[in-house]
Amino acid sequence: MSERHITSLVQSWETVRCELLDTKISDLGLRIEGSPVEPYTRRLARELGSRGILFRPEFYLTDIWGCPNKVPVIGIPFYLADRRLARLEEEQTGEIEGRTEIMMYLRHEAGHAVNYAFRLWKKPGWRETFGAFSTPYPMTFRPDSLSRRYVRHLMTCTQGRTYAQKHPDEDFAETFAVWLTPRAGWRARYRFWPAVKKLGYIDGLIRDIRGREPRIPEGKLLRPVEKMNIRLARHYGMMAARFRRYAQGYVDDKLREVFPPFRKGATLPAADFLREHHRELLTRIVRWSGLNEEETGAILTKLEGRAKALDLKFANAHRSRKLMDITALGTALAMDYAYTGRLTG
Repeated sequence: MSERHITSLVQSWETVRCELLDTKISDLGLRIEGSPVEPYTRRLARELGSRGILFRPEFYLTDIWGCPNKVPVIGIPFYLADRRLARLEEEQTGEIEGRTEIMMYLRHEAGHAVNYAFRLWKKPGWRETFGAFSTPYPMTFRPDSLSRRYVRHLMTCTQGRTYAQKHPDEDFAETFAVWLTPRAGWRARYRFWPAVKKLGYIDGLIRDIRGREPRIPEGKLLRPVEKMNIRLARHYGMMAARFRRYAQGYVDDKLREVFPPFRKGATLPAADFLREHHRELLTRIVRWSGLNEEETGAILTKLEGRAKALDLKFANAHRSRKLMDITALGTALAMDYAYTGRLTG
């Protein structure tokens, strides 16, 4: 390919990008039928059918994966319905779902949809198995990464594969997704985990509804593309702002875990401690995370700034332990950055 042709392609994409960013999402003419994401929805239907589940959830395009509360429909990110938008999404956010990830999300959301369609959370044993469905839904949660009471399915940037621990509804959806996945071998994989009882419960629950049609409740869709009357550029600007607010909240929570406020004897400023040990922390985190010194230094600077803003303090007797805790936190944030391409906070 000649240099002139390459330059022409680059200029062509720049034109397409600008046109897309200046277009309202509702005017993009997006739909699932005939789009790159349709084969995945068809595959999910086949997987449900292979398990004897007659129910087929409906799909719609929106800005994130999800099911509206108690409404058995599956929302799919609109950018997956257009290859140009998928390319733009990857440029804007640094990531895009691949084939495996799309099916993992669909199976998870199918768990919600089946739960809502058949009102399974009202069935005997559901509460005892997963917890109270009415539990308030948290914006953030602190998972136990070593727990074997939950299956491991979806991968989140900050919590790893612990999403089942967020809420009983998510626990059911994650467990259902593992149960539904072809050739997952869950009986062997989880045979020594307490989570295997949840998988067995779902196996029995689905036998009870096999071959039955549910009474589909009506409900409102959340942000369908037809009503997203904002330009694509504005959408990505709002996403970036939400991510910064969420990320800062995550970092603040983790720093408060390391340096608990109002702890007796806590008189040494955490920000000064971080600044004093900057070089040592930098060396450790670079070694464990694989990031370079410039990227790791930026993360440590963020931690120092937030520790100062929160006025966090600690006791002198805990210096060595705090050094290990900050090394672990800094390494986790560095790994997030390596995975997402985003600097938390």
